[in-house]
Amino acid sequence: MTAFWRFSTSALLALAACGPVPRLAAQGEDLPPAGFGTLRQDQVAIRLTTPNLAVRALPLDERIIRLLAPDTYASLVELRRSRTADIASASRAAGVDSATVFVVTFFGLQPETRFEPDQLYISSQNAFFRPIGVVPVTPRWSEGQLRQREQAVAIYLFQPGISLLQPFTLYYAERSSNAWESTLRTIEAERSRVLARAAGQPRP
Repeated sequence: MTAFWRFSTSALLALAACGPVPRLAAQGEDLPPAGFGTLRQDQVAIRLTTPNLAVRALPLDERIIRLLAPDTYASLVELRRSRTADIASASRAAGVDSATVFVVTFFGLQPETRFEPDQLYISSQNAFFRPIGVVPVTPRWSEGQLRQREQAVAIYLFQPGISLLQPFTLYYAERSSNAWESTLRTIEAERSRVLARAAGQPRP
């Protein structure tokens, strides 16, 4: 199933337009340098499945996406920029001035598969976080239905407070995934490699 989740750089850039980077929660400190990562999206995304549907959530946090390969990092930044106004509007509507943001993908495993966007939530540090806003990326998101092998993609906003550098659980309906705990080991190992690669570069 891994190949189903791969967004090409050109596909993401086709969805994106230039604009200022939105203010996101918990991204301003201790960032790894950009341009030295090698990870793929499927190495840092959380996945769970139902009989008819697969769900993937990828945090759009700089501490994480800077560890991705440079072209993937650039495409995700452009995707985030392209929805700046929508993210800001959704944040204002929820009464917050910052948010923890994920790219969420629903993938149809069977024909005419229904999905429920509001059934996705996160448990972090003994607290539950439901989405405070959803910004659609793909055009048929509002239909809530997928053909077999079709994807629906949106940017999800959550209240600040999800500890992305600690284990958390992703839920959709009655299914859950604790895979983030093992993913953190991948993230930490790649962070060390990124810092080593950056330190080895000659100074300008």
